[in-house]
Amino acid sequence: MMESAGFIGFGEAAFHIAKGLRGAGLAHTFAYDINTHTPGLGEKIRARAAETQTELLPSNGDLASACQVIFSAVTADQALTAAEQTAAFLGSGQYYADLNSVSPRMKQAIGGTVSKTGANFVEAVMMAPVPPHGHKVPALLGGEAAPAFLKLLQPFGVRMEVVSTDQIGRAAAVKMFRSIVYKGLEALMLECVLGASQYGAEPRVFASLNESFPGVDFQKLADYMIGRVAIHGGRRAREMEEVATTLREIGVEPMMAEATVRRMDWAAEFDLRSRLGGEFPETYKQVLDAIAQADAVAG
Repeated sequence: MMESAGFIGFGEAAFHIAKGLRGAGLAHTFAYDINTHTPGLGEKIRARAAETQTELLPSNGDLASACQVIFSAVTADQALTAAEQTAAFLGSGQYYADLNSVSPRMKQAIGGTVSKTGANFVEAVMMAPVPPHGHKVPALLGGEAAPAFLKLLQPFGVRMEVVSTDQIGRAAAVKMFRSIVYKGLEALMLECVLGASQYGAEPRVFASLNESFPGVDFQKLADYMIGRVAIHGGRRAREMEEVATTLREIGVEPMMAEATVRRMDWAAEFDLRSRLGGEFPETYKQVLDAIAQADAVAG
C-alpha cells in the first residue's frame, strides 16, 4: 500500500487532496511550493501544511527523494516548468501525475519530459471542484502507467477512471472541450443577469428559460454559476485560455472560448472573492451587489 505522496505546489487543490488522503489512511504527505516563504501566500501554505501534517520540503529534489508518487498541482502556465525542474531527480518506479488544467499537447510535452527519466507519467484531469470532494474528486487518467497508478490510489477511495492507456491528451481533451460549454454557460449567465437586472426582468427571463429547458431551474443555476465566477473567475479565465490554445492547435478559431476569457477576467478585476469575504455567495444578487459596490468605489 502506498505510504506517502508529494505535491509540487500546495494551493487549494493540493491541500484538499492531501487532507483527504491523510484522513483515508495515508501515512505521510510532503510538498514543495516556491511560495512557502512569500509574504501572504507563505502563511497560508504553512497553515495548510500544519493542518494536514504535510512536511514542506525546500526543493523539487528533496520532494522526489521522499516520494514514490508526486502530484503536480501548480498553475497552468507553470506546469511544464515544474516538470522540467523535477525531472532531473526522478527515476524508475516513481509516478508523476500532472493534475493541471492544460491543453492535450501540453500534457504530451510534460509526459515526454517525465518519461525520459524512466519515471511513470500519468495524465490526471479533475472533472469537478476539489472542495468539497477532496481526494475523491472525480478524475480522468491517461497514459500507459495509469492503471498501475489507479491501483496504488484505490485503497484510499479515490474516484478515478482510466480513459486511455495508449494516448496522452485524451483526458485533457475531455475537460477542455467540456469547459467550452460549462464555463461558457457561467459567462453567459453572468452577462444575462447583468443586463436583465437593470430592468428587474430576471424572474421572467428565468421562467421563460425553464419552459424552454424542462427540468432545469435557471435561477438556481444562475446562483451557482455566477457564484463560481465570483470566487474563481481569474483561475477560470486562465483555464479557458488553455481551451483557446487547444482549439488553435487543431485549427479551430476559439471565438466563444476567448469571449468567455474576457468576461471571466472582467469579473476578476472586481476582486469579488475578497468583497464576499472569501465565502461562496448564496445568490447571484449578492454578486451583483458586490460589483455595484466596486463600481461605486471606482467611480
